[in-house]
Amino acid sequence: MNWKNSIFTLLLFTLLLSLTGCKKKTNVLSEDPVGLPPFEEIGAFEQNVLLGRGVNFGNALEGENEGDMGMVIQEEYFTLIKQAGFQSLRVPISWGYHALPVYPSTIDLTFFSRIDWVIENAIRAELNAVINCHHIDVLDADPLGNKMWFVEIWRQIADRYKDYPNSVIFEIKNEPHDQFNADNWDEVYKAVLDVIRETNPTRNVVIGPINWNSFSSMNTLDLPENDQHLIATFHYYNPFQFTHQGATGWVEGSGDWLGTTWGNLQSHYARVISDFESVADWAEAENRPVYMGEFGAYEQADMASRVLWTDHVARTAESFDFSWAYWEFGAGFGIYDRNAGEWREELLGALIPEE
Repeated sequence: MNWKNSIFTLLLFTLLLSLTGCKKKTNVLSEDPVGLPPFEEIGAFEQNVLLGRGVNFGNALEGENEGDMGMVIQEEYFTLIKQAGFQSLRVPISWGYHALPVYPSTIDLTFFSRIDWVIENAIRAELNAVINCHHIDVLDADPLGNKMWFVEIWRQIADRYKDYPNSVIFEIKNEPHDQFNADNWDEVYKAVLDVIRETNPTRNVVIGPINWNSFSSMNTLDLPENDQHLIATFHYYNPFQFTHQGATGWVEGSGDWLGTTWGNLQSHYARVISDFESVADWAEAENRPVYMGEFGAYEQADMASRVLWTDHVARTAESFDFSWAYWEFGAGFGIYDRNAGEWREELLGALIPEE
């Protein structure tokens, strides 16, 4: 082989290797990978009705590795959830653990494939799926310093799922707190929303306020008037000393709250109604649908109180046309006993009462 042929062969090999490498690194799915229905535009209010009654897949994908927090998602869970009467799943996902810690924030393809599997199983089970960004501590600690890193994470997510059906809903970030305030949260979420809209111009997106998505901070949320494919969200764990009693692994002093009951005073019920009225007033003024993305009482509370609280919170939310997702399926707040392979019927009945 002469030197010209050698150079040509080397260049051709280099080109092929480069193309192969690009193919391996891309985060874009092949066309129609699982025969999913096409995306069709749906209004935010209609979407919120379809979210209806939901549950969180908590303590699974928001850990550094699935299973670190005690739960691994199994295929049969999707059918169980659908058959129990739920309409949607909220899937907390800690993308930050699986992305490069610096720009361009490349997300690991193996992790992406696992999320594909979760979303596609939800679709097959005819469940709406809300996928979010959960537990991104570096962003909460320095919102503006990590803004572009976070934006690039969402650029990849939005591009990967742009052709998925409208039953897949994006939630920009779970519970902004720490160094987030109303102004810098506004700047960060709008930068992300702009990137999402490049590939998903009419997909519905969930956005909540600062202070851990507190209902009392809804009036700090400034949603762009020209985007009507937005659903506002809040989380509800009041009274905290009841819902988090005994949660000593992450709530300091919660062991002192053990024995706190709920439901024996009329003021308990009135407080929930009052809190939700304030959200409903905001929603009416802003003409936005509302999704209560988390609520639940930890397993250390007595079951009778948990059932009363859960039923009242769920029914009150429904009376204001809020969709909701209980926290959570099968861990410390769980309605499903994974070890026994059965529902905790009292809690399930509080969420999905017999008609």
